[in-house]
Amino acid sequence: MSKTATVRARIQPQLKHHAEKIFRHLGLNATQAITMFYKQVELREGLPFDIAIPTATTKRTLKATDAGSDLVVCEDADDMFGKLGI
Repeated sequence: MSKTATVRARIQPQLKHHAEKIFRHLGLNATQAITMFYKQVELREGLPFDIAIPTATTKRTLKATDAGSDLVVCEDADDMFGKLGI
């Protein structure tokens, strides 16, 4: 199948630069990455990832985590499960 369709989009230059750096690390160019995204949309008949609006609790938690507060540090998985009571 020949590739004759064109996709054009305007995005922030910094976002483009960072994404294309990751693509290169994965051995892909932008065209290949966009093709993969479109193929996944086709196969799943929707976006290939969940879309969610964070709740107020999630926003507070993310903000606290970014600030380095209210963190629980675990030595390993067993320690984490113990602290969770599992």
